Amino acid sequence: MEDWVSLGYLLSAALFIFGLKKLGHPRTAPFGNQLGALGMLVAVLTTVLSMELAGDAEWVLIGAGVALGSLIGYIMAVRVQMTGMPELVALFNGFGGAASALVALSEVWRYMEHSSNIPTGNLEITVIMVAAGLSALVGWMTLTGSLLAMYKLKGGVSVFGKWIKTPTWGPPWLNPVKVLLVIAVAVLIYLSIDEPTNTTYLWSIIGISCLLGLVLVLPIGGADMPVVVSLLNSLSGIAAAFTGFIIGNSALIIAGSLVGASGLILTFIMCKAMNRTLPDVLFKSFGGSGEKESLTRTKVGSDPDEVAMMIDGAQKVIIVPGYGMAVSQCQHQVKEFADLIAEKYDTDVKYAIHPVAGRMPGHMNVLLAEANVPYEQLIEMDEINPEFPECDVALIIGANDTTNPAARSGEGPLAGMPIIDADAARTVVIIKRSLSVGYAGVDNDLFYMDKTMMLFGDGKAMMTGLNNAIKES
Repeated sequence: MEDWVSLGYLLSAALFIFGLKKLGHPRTAPFGNQLGALGMLVAVLTTVLSMELAGDAEWVLIGAGVALGSLIGYIMAVRVQMTGMPELVALFNGFGGAASALVALSEVWRYMEHSSNIPTGNLEITVIMVAAGLSALVGWMTLTGSLLAMYKLKGGVSVFGKWIKTPTWGPPWLNPVKVLLVIAVAVLIYLSIDEPTNTTYLWSIIGISCLLGLVLVLPIGGADMPVVVSLLNSLSGIAAAFTGFIIGNSALIIAGSLVGASGLILTFIMCKAMNRTLPDVLFKSFGGSGEKESLTRTKVGSDPDEVAMMIDGAQKVIIVPGYGMAVSQCQHQVKEFADLIAEKYDTDVKYAIHPVAGRMPGHMNVLLAEANVPYEQLIEMDEINPEFPECDVALIIGANDTTNPAARSGEGPLAGMPIIDADAARTVVIIKRSLSVGYAGVDNDLFYMDKTMMLFGDGKAMMTGLNNAIKES
């Protein structure tokens, strides 16, 4: 039996690896997602069959769990809007970490119940207790941190803004508290090795880990949330890998390691894109955790007909999508606009994609792929920025911080963050509901430039009006 179980886990691991490889490009990402799901199905079936369940009640219980989980996942995937995808990813990260921690906890209890007179100092019990403690630390910290990240993305915890606000390092007591909590968990894990039957240590680790997840995520502002979501995703994988060591499941070790490593790599890529270091994100208050700037300037808005007249004859147009496009769900109207001007004026159209545009990695790519935008038109920030001086029109749809010239000033929450050089275009058109600041809380000088035209209103309504004006011109 061990041979076919090993083959089943090997097949699932291969599917995970190939699926992860396919996720590296928007064109192949759907197929990669399917490979990953198939790999998980193979791993689940292999595990269930290897358990050699004897009673009908056991099969019914397992089947009911699989059916209920599949139904919940299907409903959530179907009903979620693209604007809510970051929150859903954060929630799934938390559930993944909690699931791993629960499996590790149950395995430790089972070991204690079936092992009387456990010798202290035994290598086996040392490995089990250390792995269980680390799984609890990472798993429960991931759960509470992910739940808080989800609510922060939804704007539900802004009441804590003043409580955590400081110019640089956050409250003077918060970072020492984080360090002390980690030290406390390490001490409890060490004590649990000498007294493995003392469940007080394990419950204390769980409680402290839950608190640690909250204090880690609470000071982090909305602009840094994509980094946090990516890091939490990595932590959920690490928790799964620790649990795999405890129960001796190679598929769980491989899958957890893949998720942990890929999530950590993505986290560092996101940090680089924002010109942050990971310690800065975790231990400094960035990205709108303080008060937002008060608006003192005004700008007269334009209308779609004026913009359509200005676009007439433009040889090169670069579209800069942001979270506002996701909120208004206007990606299809954006695609229609690009097709219209390409056909009517023979305009060269490209899309400038900032690495952290939206609220999660790849958010804009997914939205535009949904509207069947050609992949070759999606250009990353570093490649597209040199083209803006030759650009006739830069059309910005709901992007704020990622186009804010204040990032070049070296001061404030956006200091040093690489941005889309939309201000270098000959004319800038911005579709936005108002002049309000972005997540970083910094006013955008780009709004007030003489060459900037503002279309105030809902993204879908403004894009529809602009498309109609172009058709009638």
